[in-house]
Order: sequence, then C-alpha cells, then structure tokens
Amino acid sequence: MNIALKDMRFSMLRFALTAVGIGLLLGATMGMIGLYRGIVHEALLIINDVGADLWVVEGGRSGPFAETSAVPSSLDRRVEGVPGVAATRRFIQYNQQYNINGKSVRLAVTGVDYPKDTGSWIPLIEGRLFRSTRYEAIADQSTGLLVGDVIRLGHDDYTVVGLTTGQVDMGGDGMFFVTIPDSQAINRVLPSEAILLNRVAKGRSRMGLGDGGALAAVMVELKPNADPQMVKAQIKAWGDVEVLTKEEERSMLLDGRLWRLRVQILAFTAMTLLVAGSIIALTIYMLTLEKINQIALLKLIGARDRVIIGLIVQQALWIAVLGFSVALFISFTLYPHFPRTVLLVPGDLAGIAGALLLISLGASWFAIRRAMQVRAQEVLA
Repeated sequence: MNIALKDMRFSMLRFALTAVGIGLLLGATMGMIGLYRGIVHEALLIINDVGADLWVVEGGRSGPFAETSAVPSSLDRRVEGVPGVAATRRFIQYNQQYNINGKSVRLAVTGVDYPKDTGSWIPLIEGRLFRSTRYEAIADQSTGLLVGDVIRLGHDDYTVVGLTTGQVDMGGDGMFFVTIPDSQAINRVLPSEAILLNRVAKGRSRMGLGDGGALAAVMVELKPNADPQMVKAQIKAWGDVEVLTKEEERSMLLDGRLWRLRVQILAFTAMTLLVAGSIIALTIYMLTLEKINQIALLKLIGARDRVIIGLIVQQALWIAVLGFSVALFISFTLYPHFPRTVLLVPGDLAGIAGALLLISLGASWFAIRRAMQVRAQEVLA
C-alpha cells in the first residue's frame, strides 16, 4: 500500500491546485527560455544557412548583423582577387516599414546576389526561386504576402514568385528577398524628411554610411585548402574594412546584442524556480502539520523513520511531476501559436526537470525535519 497516494486522496483539491500553480510558473519559464532560443535561431538564420566563411564589413564595425555597415558596391571584385578566395557574394539587409494593400508592414529587405546566388539556401514552401535580376521577390509567410502578389516599393512593382516560412530577422520582421539591384533601388527611395536628414548626415543610407547603392557586406567562400586566418589577414591589411569569420559573427550577436537578454532570462528562470520551490515547501509543510497525530500514530505502531520520510518526499515529487506535466501541456499547446518563434529544446526541458527535482527534494526537508521532531507519545495527548 502506498501511503503517500492514499494521503493525497484526502487532499486532492489542494494537490491539484498546487500542481496547476507550479505548472503555470514552469510554463512561463519554458516560454521565456524558448523565446530566447527562438530569437537566437532567427538571429543566426542567415549566418548559418547562407554558406559564407568570411564576412567583409565596414572598417571598425561589427556588422552587418550586430550593427550597421556600409561598404562600396565594388568591394566584391577586390576581394575576389585575394588568394584562397573561391567566390564572393554581395549582401544587403535593412528594415523599413511599407504600406502594402492598405496595411503598414515592416519588412527586412534582404538582397540576394543573383545570378551568383540563386537563393537555393532559402527554404521555399511555395513558388520558385529567382529567374530574373529585377522585379522578383521571395517573401516570408509572416508578411501576409502570397505567390503572385504584386506590390509597389519605391518607384517599382515587385512580383512575389516564392513563399518561405520561418525567415525573420532578430526583431521578428519577415524577410523580403530581392536581388541586389532591387534592394539598392528600394534603399535609394527615401521620404522627403529622410532626404533632408541625409544631406545633413552626408549621405547616410538605411544601412549606414554611403549612398543607397552601398552594400552591407561581402560574403566570402574559401577554397577547400585555404587558411581562413591567412585570407582574413590579407583582406584586413587593406585598412578600410573589417573581416569576421562565421564564428565571430555568431559571437558578436550572442555575446554582444543578446548578452543582456540572456542574463535577464536566466535571472527570471532562477526566480520562478525558487518561487515554485517555495510553493512546494509550504504545501508539504502545511500538510505535515495537519498530519502530526497520524505521524505520531505511525511511530507508536513501530513505523520506521524512512516510511515517514518516504511519505513526505513522494508527495513533494508527485507535485513536481504533475506540475511539470501541466507546464509541458501548456507549452506544446499554446506556444506554437505565438507570433514569435518559441523553440523548446529537449536539453532545456531536461534541465528544468532536473532543477525542479532538486528543488522539490530540498523543499521537503523542512517538512521532514518537523516530522522527525514528532514523538509517539503525542498521539495520546
């Protein structure tokens, strides 16, 4: 006979409400960690998928993702002549709000260097890739556009020929892929107020310094036997550019722009786990106080301390297991419908479960200590 389960039947409502409360706290924790994982995933989408070994950006900057960057449009031809370089591709990305079909939509306009880059790394769910150097676009599903839609950006009309999903930038703006000439043409068209500000700022574009024809970066693919550090040193020796490897680009984002967010998420997670532990400790302790006479009776009939300890620990673990189950149900039911990506990584879930297990065992210590102080004679009091 399992005494813990028998005892839980008599306080079923209290156990159920406690488990639901723990589940809501853990669900919020899973959501925060999953949201951070989603932001990291979105921020690294292009870095991981585009296939570039090196990124050549504006000198003294950490662009094009960690901060703005603008380099001359002819820089790719200079880089092509460096020994060890197999191919180069131009890159542009900037965010701007546009009026599409009467609605204000914010797009992450991303330039693809067609025909060098066919866009084969873009995961299509409908339509096709680029077949022309002008006036074709591939849009993320979050923009609300469909294959065949024709939208006007700047002075030109663009036809959506492909549709993708999950392609958003770190800010959650859906990517709008166009060719490099189109992205430069769209970038040149600015509101009248922005034109005046540009004159004062000596030609700043949305990407940073330079005119609307500038690039954000040049992507470099190396030959199989090329030494990345040697190629990087040769290009950096020019003095007017900065060269970053794929790993350095990741580090700039994760340890730079996203560092504070990571610390905040960790602090929030620690706080919610402590609150969950406090709730479990309080619940088990109150239940133990209500069972003082029953514990004394068990001792009177010869029950060993391990039986009483097992009763308390099992009840604490049952609350943790039920609460974790509620949290999983909430997470896998609710979070897939969030507007931002929430990635629930098995390793994170296992970490939360392990932390909850340890906290539950620690929380039961207060009740165990009180139960061990009960004497068998108290049943006769």
